[in-house]
Amino acid sequence: MFSLLRENTKIAFSSIKTQLLRTILTVIIIGVGIWALVGILATVKVLENTITGNFSAMGTNTFSISRYDFSQQIRQNDRTAKINPNITYPQAKSFQDKYHFPASAVSLSFTAASDIEVKYGSEKTDPEISVLGVDHNFMGNSGLETTSGRNFTTFDIQNNNYVCIVGSDFEKGLLKDVNPIGKTISIRGARFKVIGVLKEQGSTFGNRQDLRVLLPIQVARSLFTAPNINYDIKVKTQNKDMLDGSIDEATITMRRVRKLNPVEENNFGIARSDELLQRLMSQINILNYAAWCIGIITVFGSTIALMNIMLVSVTERTREIGVRKSLGAKKNTIAGQFLTETLIISFLGGLLGIVLGLLTGYGASIVMKAAFPMPWGATIAALTTIIVVTIISGAYPAIKAASLDPVESLRYE
Repeated sequence: MFSLLRENTKIAFSSIKTQLLRTILTVIIIGVGIWALVGILATVKVLENTITGNFSAMGTNTFSISRYDFSQQIRQNDRTAKINPNITYPQAKSFQDKYHFPASAVSLSFTAASDIEVKYGSEKTDPEISVLGVDHNFMGNSGLETTSGRNFTTFDIQNNNYVCIVGSDFEKGLLKDVNPIGKTISIRGARFKVIGVLKEQGSTFGNRQDLRVLLPIQVARSLFTAPNINYDIKVKTQNKDMLDGSIDEATITMRRVRKLNPVEENNFGIARSDELLQRLMSQINILNYAAWCIGIITVFGSTIALMNIMLVSVTERTREIGVRKSLGAKKNTIAGQFLTETLIISFLGGLLGIVLGLLTGYGASIVMKAAFPMPWGATIAALTTIIVVTIISGAYPAIKAASLDPVESLRYE
């Protein structure tokens, strides 16, 4: 059995060499189909892991109040979409003061600036740092942790202390080879003492979470002044069974803060962390379906191309088949020879597609600055596709070759 398989493999490679151009084109067609399948699935897996990793840290007992809800954010470029006013600092602060739901913590934050340069001694970063103004509840409500140092205290926030917490990338760059805690960095001429380093977060949609500096909110407001700043509100409830009641209370409180009358619709959005994750994942599933559709259509085309090349091969080698049969070759031997050749071509195309697909997924992880999880599901799907293509494309040509009459085959010119 093994010697027969080895002999069939030798014959298959010999046949492939005689029709090299057609084989290369067929391998490329199969490879493109597998590439589309594996590449999109691998990229989607990177995106999925990035999103779930960021949201899982927040837990299922948090929600956020923002200018728009999730569906409105998607439709912001729609001319018919409602334009909500920004959440100003007085409104955000008023909400924090008026919201008194049991066992709940409210945090206020805003993005003070992006693409900022930070200095340490004579060293400085590229202008790529994001600065956030936050309070002492922000880290707990956002699922952030420190690998060294500590969080802000109420004393830091109330007394507007010039302290900061930096992202993990500072340990690889500006504060490399030193203990960051206690060091002084400069932002726009103001000096801040580093009291904590955040745990590595990775990247979401190209937004590098580890190149951030957190400042006390009032200090950030005094240092970075810009019109129309929008503030974010996050609420964390200790008991997730009370989350619905907490959201209802937050809605009532925010309507009072916004001075809405009973018949007016909310001009703000409330999003639960678990609900937002489910909505995002439903959007990602659409990409999965698209990957399968693209892959199936392309593989269908490659199946036809492969079957065509094998039928041509059978026709060109009709006399050879007659000689083999006249020397005692059985139908199963002839069929196995052509199936082996089909499998080799499919395997070469599949290998090309898998390699390109994995490189595409890895490239996406570099662009999004996220970890690259090995897409075993996509790889297994590709290998299964190769087997299916081999069976469909090789079965009919193999049966046709095996059923040729040896006498008629020997007379074939």
